[in-house]
Amino acid sequence: MLEIKDVPQLQMVWPTQRLSQPPPVVLPPDYRLRTYRPGDEPRFFEVMALAGWPGWDEAKLKPWLYRMLPEGWLMVVTEADDLIVATAMATHDPTWVRPFSGEVGWVAGDPAHKGRGLGTAVVAAVTARFMEMGYPSIHLFTEHYRLPALAIYLRLGYLPLLDGPEVWSLWQAVCGKLARPFTPEQWPTRPF
Repeated sequence: MLEIKDVPQLQMVWPTQRLSQPPPVVLPPDYRLRTYRPGDEPRFFEVMALAGWPGWDEAKLKPWLYRMLPEGWLMVVTEADDLIVATAMATHDPTWVRPFSGEVGWVAGDPAHKGRGLGTAVVAAVTARFMEMGYPSIHLFTEHYRLPALAIYLRLGYLPLLDGPEVWSLWQAVCGKLARPFTPEQWPTRPF
């Protein structure tokens, strides 16, 4: 039996035919979107811990800052007190297959603000930022057990990348848990 640490991350890609169609950024009243400001780090670390990624500090953040697109660290904040409640990063992620590729990274939200579409809004905003910067390839990675995040990505239009039999079975299980059709014939099998 595979342990969680042995299970590969799932990769999703934004369809190339939709690179000129950014997803809408919709926020409920009392929230707004903004970019990172110096001094946001302590609250960002708190949100990361609340979302299940404890241990963030200046040292862990530093390598991501080097990869960040200009105005690519986006946050949803409360209108009343500018409290960060959701965050995502637009990072440059070149590979030999995709030398000009962007990764939607470190999507996290404060569970106290769950169910308001804030994760959807911040991921849509990061996706749109990549499009503004002219990125021809946008992708993300996540774990098979992060069902709320997977539901967001699928709803926005990201497609699962089916790059191996183990990944196929993971996606089949994810689709079953999300009550979504498993349609591998419509999904890419390699990065594009």
